[in-house]
Amino acid sequence: MGGFPEITTNLGEYVDSIVSFLDESLESLFDFIYLFSTQFINGIEDFLLWMPWWVFIVIIILLGWYFKSLISGVLYGGFIFLIGTFGLWEDMMTTIAIVLTAVVISLLIGIPLGVWMAFSRGVSTVMRPVLDAMQTMPSFVYLIPAIFFFGLGNVSAIFATLIYAVPPVIRLTELAIRGVDKEVIESAESFGSSKWQMLFKIQLPQALPTIMAGVNQTTMMVLAMVVIASMVGAQGLGEQILVSINQIDIALGFEAGISIVFLAIIIDRITGGVADKLQKHRRVS
Repeated sequence: MGGFPEITTNLGEYVDSIVSFLDESLESLFDFIYLFSTQFINGIEDFLLWMPWWVFIVIIILLGWYFKSLISGVLYGGFIFLIGTFGLWEDMMTTIAIVLTAVVISLLIGIPLGVWMAFSRGVSTVMRPVLDAMQTMPSFVYLIPAIFFFGLGNVSAIFATLIYAVPPVIRLTELAIRGVDKEVIESAESFGSSKWQMLFKIQLPQALPTIMAGVNQTTMMVLAMVVIASMVGAQGLGEQILVSINQIDIALGFEAGISIVFLAIIIDRITGGVADKLQKHRRVS
């Protein structure tokens, strides 16, 4: 008596039809994205594996020293060395390649879209609920269309990761552009600056520290998806965690898990250091 009436909307079937239509209509586009992403990931991974291990560690130490402190740089280098002693060096390089690819694509999509939202109230109004849905939808749901469009592998992992990771840089780019001092903009307008000149010479430089905070958040979210992405065939440290779960291998699970933590700490501190440097430069100038 108290049950819900037998009313069905078949909304899921409509979504399925749309996804099938996109797969058939844009097959060449998805093939191009697959090839480009695969070549990009493989190129980064091959370069990182070609680089001597000690050179990579020295680079990490120097980055940590420049953006934080010498002690921090040595600590980050120690983290990387420790991951190597776990026997996870190649998996770490694969993970870094996936993360870098996902971050680059996120920035290429997110920053222009954030700028567009900052200049258009209509676009911002439409995009905000979309971004909310992208961030709140369970991550596993993204894996379904990823497999449908690209099959199993690293490209599907990047596709699923983008949906989850791109909103922060979009939101913070919009916030940063809107937060630029209006007096500065009015001064530029009084000197006859065009919209493009104001964007590239005033608004983006002023907004850069906040945008870098968005880059930091996006990067951390990409790392957070590493393990979930392994379920669609992504390689690297996430794959090792999945293997450890299947085999109930506590040692492997701990080593792969703590390796991801180490990478997260290093990336978070270095990108945060970049934002701090930009903020200090902005105050000085």
